Amino acid sequence: MFSIRVTKTASMATAVQIVRYENRKVVIVKHMGSAHNDKETKALKEAALVWIKKKSRQLDLFPVQKFSESNQFSLDKCQYLGVGYSFIYECIDQLFARFQFTKIKDKMLLDLALIRIVEPASKLRSFELLEEVFGIKYSRLEFYRHIPDFVKCKDTVKQMVVNIAKQELSFDFNLVFYDVTTLYFEAFGEDELRKPGFSKDGKSNQPQILIGLVVTKEGFPVTYEIFEGNKFEGKTIIPTILAFKKLHNIKKLTVVADAGMISVDNITNLKDNELNYIVGARIANLSGAVIEEISNTLGKIDGANLRMETGLGSLVCSFSQTRHNKDKREMDKQIKRAESLLKEPSKIKRAKFLKKDGKSKTDLKLNEKLVKKTESLLGIKGYYTNLEGVDNLTIIQHYHDLWHVELAFRIAKSDIQIRPIYHFKRETIEAHILICFMALSVCKYMELKTGKSTKKIIRQFKSVTDAKILDKTTNEITTMRSPVSEEIKETVDKLEA
Repeated sequence: MFSIRVTKTASMATAVQIVRYENRKVVIVKHMGSAHNDKETKALKEAALVWIKKKSRQLDLFPVQKFSESNQFSLDKCQYLGVGYSFIYECIDQLFARFQFTKIKDKMLLDLALIRIVEPASKLRSFELLEEVFGIKYSRLEFYRHIPDFVKCKDTVKQMVVNIAKQELSFDFNLVFYDVTTLYFEAFGEDELRKPGFSKDGKSNQPQILIGLVVTKEGFPVTYEIFEGNKFEGKTIIPTILAFKKLHNIKKLTVVADAGMISVDNITNLKDNELNYIVGARIANLSGAVIEEISNTLGKIDGANLRMETGLGSLVCSFSQTRHNKDKREMDKQIKRAESLLKEPSKIKRAKFLKKDGKSKTDLKLNEKLVKKTESLLGIKGYYTNLEGVDNLTIIQHYHDLWHVELAFRIAKSDIQIRPIYHFKRETIEAHILICFMALSVCKYMELKTGKSTKKIIRQFKSVTDAKILDKTTNEITTMRSPVSEEIKETVDKLEA
């Protein structure tokens, strides 16, 4: 015999389920959905009752006449109230529960992170969407009152995200990848945090902030830090990694970063704090003799590599024929441009392979020495490291995995639309970045678990809708969910595995 069970979910929604009892154990036969108010709960109970009647012909002790008891619908007694998307809310809410986000008492923070995954927008529009799509109502005033509480959750959220990385993604703190991006504001005024600087978004005339992001080898984000917009990116790695090390009491850690992070001070700080590193090397800054030695040793042999000791640690270099061909095409293009500019002095602009050859700005000539130096470096890439007992190919492969950080930034900027930022106060900006970090971690988790992009998963979940129909004779609402395809079921199963 079937029964209707009502229970609370981790997010404090009300789940309505059809169950049966076998050997004193509850077996869930069908999950009807989750409700967020008494009216929705009542509607789900009525839908469950109809399902039971059709499935088993089970009679109520106190029958209630409803238009949905038979297949003979009287259209003049029905009113279509619209469509709902509780399925996508339930799916993401379950993921929040897996992350332990639902232990955070501030429900608004979770809902803002959820709607940013579903349909990213400004905070004002996010509140409108929450009400339109899920029937969840917040006011703008409530948001500003909650901001201090949001910011206090930062370390808790970071710990929860790392826990899921350890438990389900085999993260062991042994290796992390670090990079920086810029986020601009739709404003022109600056303050102690929002400052103009070198912009990776091409918005150098607008104030910005820097975000330092740390990810695992799969690209799953585990921490972040916020910096002033005019801060040199090389000065962000030490505070970010040390804060991460302290928060999680890490004993041994290797950080991989690009050449922008290399400096004598950074290398010294990493060593002093017992941190290992693999960072990109700017080989062009080395002396001509060292460059010639590297070029001659590698001998333009595809896959050749070498290691030499320097003041910044071991320098590992490798040669790639594919990289050589790409570098050669770029060099030839730049030389051709330089030569064409020399033929038309009036159009002279800055070009890589031109140098001054007189007092006038137009007295320039081809820099043969730089051309020769560039030719000797074609196809060569270098990496500094202090790792011992690790072969060159492993060092090279670890550095190549740095693209996972760039991918995480692309997800944040496209799928989550972390920028532009419309907030102006530091606390509000920090709350916005926290919301986006939570959304990014869940998006990346979904992609790693399913092998599908966030956009495709959200599109699948949105396709499952709930039609709400009012029986005008009883003023009761019935919710009817559209069929869930096998492909969507497979996606859900992978997320729940």
